[in-house]
Amino acid sequence: MIYRFRVILDNDVEDDVFRDLEIRETDTLEDLHNIITQSFGFDGTEMASFYLSDSQWNQGEEISLFDLSEDASARLMEETSINDVVHEMQPRLIYVYDFLSMWTFFVELAEIVEESGDVDYPNLMFVHGQIPDVPPEKVFEADDDFDDFDAFEDGLDLDDYDSLDFDENWN
Repeated sequence: MIYRFRVILDNDVEDDVFRDLEIRETDTLEDLHNIITQSFGFDGTEMASFYLSDSQWNQGEEISLFDLSEDASARLMEETSINDVVHEMQPRLIYVYDFLSMWTFFVELAEIVEESGDVDYPNLMFVHGQIPDVPPEKVFEADDDFDDFDAFEDGLDLDDYDSLDFDENWN
């Protein structure tokens, strides 16, 4: 079977930017990563991850391009077939490319169709909009409680070393 995905650049851009892709359900998430990067004009050399997502686009389990965990326990794209994580009951992923720039995409399964013998897969079906030169700036909102936080409300004078319980010659 062929999965048709719509891959949408994060909503923080002025114009809609998305790509419609086709890929075999048995291909890996690394294959999906490759067609996404190619279709948006990235060179594909930066770190990237997929995240499982619910209907509200909340970020779930991470599936990485490379295992950077200390205990080698990360779930990897090359070992995960698309149909293991995406299906009709779980149609959404979040894709983040280049963790310094944080290009963020919403990946949604739009349709499952029969394979066509005259199409090479993966297949870029449709392109809408151009990716901006710089990624959309992320705005992180803090809780209201954080606004009242005062890091120095304990009254300590950090310049008065004598009053601190600190032995500078401890070693």
